[in-house]
Amino acid sequence: MIAAPLHLGGERLMLCPSGVALWPARRTLIVADLHFEKGSAFAARGAHLPPYDTRETLLRLAFAIRRHAPRRLIALGDAWHDDHALARMAPADLAAMRRLLAPLEVIWVAGNHDPRPQDVLPGESVGEFSEGKLHFRHIGGVAPLARFEAELSGHYHPKATLPTRIGGITRPCFLATGQRLVLPAFGAFTGGLDVRDPAMTMVAKAAQRVFLLGRDRLHSASFEALRA
Repeated sequence: MIAAPLHLGGERLMLCPSGVALWPARRTLIVADLHFEKGSAFAARGAHLPPYDTRETLLRLAFAIRRHAPRRLIALGDAWHDDHALARMAPADLAAMRRLLAPLEVIWVAGNHDPRPQDVLPGESVGEFSEGKLHFRHIGGVAPLARFEAELSGHYHPKATLPTRIGGITRPCFLATGQRLVLPAFGAFTGGLDVRDPAMTMVAKAAQRVFLLGRDRLHSASFEALRA
């Protein structure tokens, strides 16, 4: 996989086709919207869905951690799908998650889906988090930023459609503005919201580029070049 550099708030980040962002100077891996146990939440309401999304998300996360060898993980909210997600999690998946996260410093940023802070997993639960000139929160665009600050967020599950000769190709994407970066949802069962949707106006009004996720690399396009 070929990661793409992005400078934000005076820091060099690397955007990976897997949907994670890296902060190499701080050996930090950043993910958004894991939504563990979303499938079991739907199943509890009568939807007949395979209950394997948590396991697939953990496998993806384990691959990213092995590949990039961070010392810290920042999860930008909605790691859990609801207040009862942890209770529904298979014991084997919970044990695998503990082993995976044990060597890391983990920062759990609160999201609108997240339950109360959990004490059964490694890490610290916070409302928002700042380090250097970077600010990490779940929902971006809700507060002004100082002149030299930058913001990383999730929540919107951004996707975009890139026009091609054979029609539009729609993929999850990173959305970048001058001071903000919105990460795609990392969870295996999360869907997406088009970056041109009015619901994304707060973060997309200053959008400059999108980086669509590909198999081995990102596909970059200006915001104006996207197909509605």
